[in-house]
Amino acid sequence: MVSTVDRIKDIGPQPQAFDIERATKENTNYRSVAWSGRYLQVTLMSIPAGGDIGLEAHPETDQFLRLDAGRGRVQMGPAKDRLTFEKEVSDGWCVLVPAGTWHNITNIGATPMQVYAIYAPAHHKPGKVHPTAAAAEADKHDEPAAWSVQPKRAPDKHG
Repeated sequence: MVSTVDRIKDIGPQPQAFDIERATKENTNYRSVAWSGRYLQVTLMSIPAGGDIGLEAHPETDQFLRLDAGRGRVQMGPAKDRLTFEKEVSDGWCVLVPAGTWHNITNIGATPMQVYAIYAPAHHKPGKVHPTAAAAEADKHDEPAAWSVQPKRAPDKHG
């Protein structure tokens, strides 16, 4: 049987439906772009035990993240050295990140933390798959599609 993740194809701004909880739990890649629309994007993430999403801020992007498996520690704040919000999260929890907020989620469990993220606007190349965080960081060709609606962007910030 083919897994849900293998069947999901980012078809761009076309109607799409899939079992997001199953796809999120089956995803073994650091980040897989599942769907790209003109105004938002859905990615699936798998963060290994002890790993994290990476401290960052998106000046013009709101973000919704949901854990479907694992345990994490969310940290957010107005500056990378002022993470004033901290919360432990687990299966079923969501994390809402306002644009411009520095944020990170660290896997504090013994198993991979399975997350899906919704960005508005889109942030990655449609269909892009990064097996590891290092591969994502090294990728210089991960821009949103030309057909996506983008603000006059201030670049993302990384800690």
